[in-house]
Amino acid sequence: MLVLSRQRDQSIMIGDDIEVIVVDVRGDKVRLGVTAPKEVRVHRQEVYEAIRRENESATRLSAGDIAGVAAQSA
Repeated sequence: MLVLSRQRDQSIMIGDDIEVIVVDVRGDKVRLGVTAPKEVRVHRQEVYEAIRRENESATRLSAGDIAGVAAQSA
């Protein structure tokens, strides 16, 4: 893990087209701004994990789901 120190209005670059800017620092909270291409999805970690769990559960079919699909096809 790379650990950097930045102050307000300073930024870091990830590759050539993703910039993370320190927008504000208040007590123990830091506000970050992210500039990235539209095709790069940017989420808070807890939102990313929720999306990942949803996608994972959507790929699993139960026996009832399979029977329902088979009945619709007939």
